[in-house]
Amino acid sequence: MKAIIIARVSTEEQKEMGYSLPAQVARLEKYCQLKDFVVIKSCSFDESAYKGQRDEFDTILDFVLEQKDKIAVCFDKVDRLTRDSFDKRIGMLYEKALQDKLELHFVSDGQVVNSKISAAQKFQFGITLNLAKYYSDAISDNVNRANEQKWRKGEWTSKAPYGYKNIARLNGKRDIVVDDHEAHIVKKAFEWYATGIYSLELLRAKIKTEYNIQLVRSFLDKILKRHFYYGVMEVKGKLFPHCYPPLISKILFDKVQQIKNVFNKRSKYKHAGLPFIYRGLIRCGDCRLSITPERHKGYAYYHCTQYNGKHGAKWLREEEITEQIGKVFQQIQLPPEIFQEIINTLNIVHQDKIEFHNKHFDKLTAEQKSITKMMDNLYMDKLKGEVNEEKYNRFYNSFRNQMDDITACLSRLQEAEDNYYITTKYILELSNRANDLFKSSEVEQKRQLIKLVLSNLRIEGENLLYDAQKPFDILIKNADCVSWRP
Repeated sequence: MKAIIIARVSTEEQKEMGYSLPAQVARLEKYCQLKDFVVIKSCSFDESAYKGQRDEFDTILDFVLEQKDKIAVCFDKVDRLTRDSFDKRIGMLYEKALQDKLELHFVSDGQVVNSKISAAQKFQFGITLNLAKYYSDAISDNVNRANEQKWRKGEWTSKAPYGYKNIARLNGKRDIVVDDHEAHIVKKAFEWYATGIYSLELLRAKIKTEYNIQLVRSFLDKILKRHFYYGVMEVKGKLFPHCYPPLISKILFDKVQQIKNVFNKRSKYKHAGLPFIYRGLIRCGDCRLSITPERHKGYAYYHCTQYNGKHGAKWLREEEITEQIGKVFQQIQLPPEIFQEIINTLNIVHQDKIEFHNKHFDKLTAEQKSITKMMDNLYMDKLKGEVNEEKYNRFYNSFRNQMDDITACLSRLQEAEDNYYITTKYILELSNRANDLFKSSEVEQKRQLIKLVLSNLRIEGENLLYDAQKPFDILIKNADCVSWRP
């Protein structure tokens, strides 16, 4: 009889004694020689037998089913065939063996499945299949318990997220540390998006320009949604504080989520047609109706439809509105010497606050580690049966609440340290570059810049009126000041 040899190891078992691929192949070849089988194909591969997608095995299965003559399919043990008794592939092979179209040989188990198999042998084969499944399930349970213990200790058990990297310590243990370059990009991505003037596409373009890195839109979106960056890891829908340095504050993360929600709502109501810069941004100062854009002879015009009654509304070309908005952006520019003096002062104040920040940060971090240790001990007491479920839940929730309070304090501390400095510096830099940015930007970025600086845009006659957003209203109000106070 012709035979096919199949040897398999899974990733977890590659180093097990006696289970290596060469050892399996040698046993199977010797078995076939004793049985006078002619080996027409020998296959060996690394692949888990406990997952739905088994590409290597499916290729071999196709080869087996193509054979016109009856063949013997030889495995070392039943668990080399599968660890899932519900796998439809196994049922198909089993049925073909009972129909005398092939035979299944399991050398080390001493089992043969063919058309002559007895009821007792069928029962034995079923028991072996279920034992293989039980073994995998038991391993899975042990891994899950070990992982749950690590999660409660704040240890991440998967590949490090973007902004961090996996390393091996001198003692051989694996750890996760901050990747300085990637972490910087993550921080800037959150800070830029939090301003509200960047869509995901504009943010991708900004990162490409600044760092020459092309991030896929979906990947960037995933970064902006990831709790890990403010100190919390999400596992199976649950949140656990992790033990690695956070890259951003919780307040900054929440702000980004709010802006993302606003963008998502707007995306459902995108305006159709040509990309008019001011579509939906301006109302009529007389009747409060939206100003309608139209294109005539290559030019964009904006006008009130006067639907509620004629009031002599003017038609304005897009260039005229752009010129008036440009003058507003020119007003919020600071004199270069004043701008530099403010930045220098912020730098000095920022340095003075570092010592205060470090002292409180160390205190909160120590409390966080202490509570983490108590939660770990509580979990061990539960496993030993020294604490019942009700008592465990009560204490765990108490520790959980304390941990949340500390995490919030750390976030506020970080925000207090960075917010006044980073945000103020950003606003000042944006003020000085707003006019140039507005002139050089694409339509969507122009719209976002307008929303950031101005609100309640309206046209009265040929004039564009507006309300200035805080804190730009102060700069516009004092644009004509001759001198500045220290």
